[in-house]
Amino acid sequence: MQKYLTEARQLLALAIPVIFAQVAQTAMGFVDTVMAGDVSATDMAAVAVGTSIWLPAILFGHGLLLSLTPVVAQYNGSGRRDRIAFQVRQGYWLAAFASLLVMVVLYNAGYVIRSMQNIDPVMADKAVGYLHALLWGAPGYLFFQTARNQCEGLAKTKPGMVMGFLGLLVNIPVNYIFIYGHFGMPALGGVGCGVATASVYWVMFIAMKIWVSRASSMRDIRLADRFSPPDAKALSRLFKLGLPVALALFFEVTLFAVVALLVSPMGIVEVAGHQIALNFSSLMFVLPLSLGAATTIRVGFRLGQGSTEGARVAAWTAQGVGMSLSLLTALFTVVFREQIALLYNQNPAVVALAAQLMLLAAIYQFSDSIQVIGSGILRGYKDTRAIFFITFIAYWVLGLPSGYILALTDWVVAPMGPAGFWTGFIIGLTSSAIMMVWRILRLQRQPEAQLLARAAR
Repeated sequence: MQKYLTEARQLLALAIPVIFAQVAQTAMGFVDTVMAGDVSATDMAAVAVGTSIWLPAILFGHGLLLSLTPVVAQYNGSGRRDRIAFQVRQGYWLAAFASLLVMVVLYNAGYVIRSMQNIDPVMADKAVGYLHALLWGAPGYLFFQTARNQCEGLAKTKPGMVMGFLGLLVNIPVNYIFIYGHFGMPALGGVGCGVATASVYWVMFIAMKIWVSRASSMRDIRLADRFSPPDAKALSRLFKLGLPVALALFFEVTLFAVVALLVSPMGIVEVAGHQIALNFSSLMFVLPLSLGAATTIRVGFRLGQGSTEGARVAAWTAQGVGMSLSLLTALFTVVFREQIALLYNQNPAVVALAAQLMLLAAIYQFSDSIQVIGSGILRGYKDTRAIFFITFIAYWVLGLPSGYILALTDWVVAPMGPAGFWTGFIIGLTSSAIMMVWRILRLQRQPEAQLLARAAR
């Protein structure tokens, strides 16, 4: 029992800074929406539409780079710290190539936006302008994530938290300058959010890079040469590890985007209730998501030490802590769901629907926690291909079709509206949780030599 309590303390010490870093990142999006909305509803809508395209694109790149964390953690645990700097430099090359792909997608996003039915031309132009400004921030964001993944792989999660809050603090005045037009700058409205956010990502990267270069604990993570070309073997390894995670993130983000599109014709009350419940559940999701990131570090480190038992203890301790936190957040959601909905909207019909959907959100918080921490465990074991297959089957083969049938058809019951899609979320996330646990148990039954050989790849 003592070893699980010790592991839980170490896990929370890693996870708490990650939680605050995620909160800071979420707050940046909130600030952008509020400040753009202060200019006009059109500008706020343009930022929302632009963000719906930016997120899947940039999270794909983000997912590719998550491969760096378990690689660094494994080398750190095995005492081979001399190999880390080379892997990190190849991570920067991967970030550069992913940035180019993201920038091309965002530059051409206007074709997608203008093809949407009944879209206001002025709003479409503003959304395209927002993305064209924001695309210059893609390299800054992905380079920052590379530096952050290096730190987190070495069990240093506080720098990411500090840089997250630095970004939030810089974001507000820079938004003020470019949105409203101060200090000689033109008033760009919603497009100014894109300029500001792109600038902030570069500030965060530069600040993180300076911290890494000066930290005494990182002095041995250096290469003698200032420049080294991309290494095909190392890049292929990182890409193969990261691609399933990138696709899994893409599937998850696009699932919620597709559901939002399917809910939109149902009416204003349905759309508002759905968005309120989704926004609040996204805030609650920060807790297990951060635990999952911390679990990847602990499992990778333990396997690097050659301790499959330590990795097993880290994995199940994380699931235990995650379930305990889910119980608290689910109770909080059930008890205060109406008061939470009232913070977003005063319309009784909207509040009633949002409160109903939050009851369903409380149910799926348990399976959501299990599956996202499970994903972190599998990343630690470098079993990322399983994450791809599980996510695809759970979300797109089970979750979305069952949600569609329950929400919009009378094949099983009378059409349930948004509640049908949320029941689909429960089905999808629960099936994902079951498959994740099954895969982890199967992995842990493998011979020790086989597990350690996989970790050392």
